[in-house]
Amino acid sequence: MSEQTFRTLGVPTPLLTVLAKQGIESPFPIQVDTLPDTLAGKDVLGRGKTGSGKTLAFTIPMVARLSGSLAGGRRRPGRPLGLILAPTRELATQITATLEPLAAAYGMRATTIFGGISQNRQVAALKEGVDIVVATPGRLEDLMKQGFLHLDAIEITVLDEADHMADLGFLPIVTRILNATPSGGQRLLFSATLDNGVDKLVNKFLVNEVLHSVDEANSPVAAMTHHVFEVQSAEAKKQLIHALASGTGRRILFMRTKHHAKKLARELTESGIPSVDLHGNLSQPQRDRNLEAFSNGSVKVLVATDVAARGVHVDDVELVIHVDPPMEHKAYLHRSGRTARAGSEGDVVTICLPVQQKDLAALLRKAEIKVTPEAVTKDSESVKALIGEVAAYVKPAPKEHKPQGGGGSSMGKNAQRKRAMRENGGSTSGRPARVTREGQPARDRSGRPATRQGQTGSSNGQARTARPARQTQRASR
Repeated sequence: MSEQTFRTLGVPTPLLTVLAKQGIESPFPIQVDTLPDTLAGKDVLGRGKTGSGKTLAFTIPMVARLSGSLAGGRRRPGRPLGLILAPTRELATQITATLEPLAAAYGMRATTIFGGISQNRQVAALKEGVDIVVATPGRLEDLMKQGFLHLDAIEITVLDEADHMADLGFLPIVTRILNATPSGGQRLLFSATLDNGVDKLVNKFLVNEVLHSVDEANSPVAAMTHHVFEVQSAEAKKQLIHALASGTGRRILFMRTKHHAKKLARELTESGIPSVDLHGNLSQPQRDRNLEAFSNGSVKVLVATDVAARGVHVDDVELVIHVDPPMEHKAYLHRSGRTARAGSEGDVVTICLPVQQKDLAALLRKAEIKVTPEAVTKDSESVKALIGEVAAYVKPAPKEHKPQGGGGSSMGKNAQRKRAMRENGGSTSGRPARVTREGQPARDRSGRPATRQGQTGSSNGQARTARPARQTQRASR
């Protein structure tokens, strides 16, 4: 670790105070390398793996440099001075959480803009006036087209995880957004690779950029240990998953599909290991609630699809488990980068069935990961070493309402009830069949009163048969 301090790197006193209150005293290598250049207003290209502390590497200079611009009270509705683009709403939210305490030291305002929710609050914040916007590209461009946001006053632009934006197909939108910012502004771009068109962004929008790599030997990512655990059957794999999830530290389990992520989180919770899921089928409030539970430690196991591989930036994740090996090596690296963050050590386990051995070996070669596979069971010593202390059994919450007849579904009981209430304004007309208004007894096995069968000319028996089926279909989507 360098002997440099945030003070000797030129970080202003108000920000030093904020960092000290958070217990952040010594800068990481990427911060030592980049802060002198970013604080001086230079364009910077940061290359390397995640988990290096780059969020502070760009939020500190953004706040420090914009504080001078705001001295004259330049805040104008819909015209921020700073812009940070991120590929996912999870990452955007976490960048904002890091940024806001720094911005508050100068009375600056920041807001987060992303899709999947109503734009009303985001528009209201822009109209009130904000200094820094943290955004995903799609919703940002939508608000620009509607005239709620203008980028002609932007002085500093940051592109975080530009290669992931490329993977998601955002580069055309990002290019249009950058074209809308003044050409003389400072630009900082962070990316693990420069393929898929990222190099074109660098060549077009960065001027005399300074290159900094975060892959040196002293990078925190070097503290990551890789394991391949081979099992002989699906049942042995299930037992191994439950064993590895049973420790006391934070761990992330990666699945290939949304359905399997949701199913595994439920199974672990029912077996006494509280778990939450994170995938594309969740609403924004559900995503926020699950990620917050994992971040604050109330739940130690997160079961996720690749949508979260870049979106989860939580320190002290001691174990990443590839329950389903990813399809390509870049996904393996991004998933694995959820551990060994911010100077901590971490382990990465890939569980492999016999039919997966050949593909996994090829994937690891491309990722330049050298690891000797090991045949294990849940009781193997190497498995026990990774589990460490086993967490206490947590009794699952009781199921308040049991499904009846044809009205059941795979959706969680409480989530199903709450979604139905939201969709129907709190009325019971669209609730799952098992949720009935007090004092209004069910008339049949589906739990739906016979009086609700409408007057469409169909027989009551026909209507009762059709309704629960549609309910089940809607709930399972």
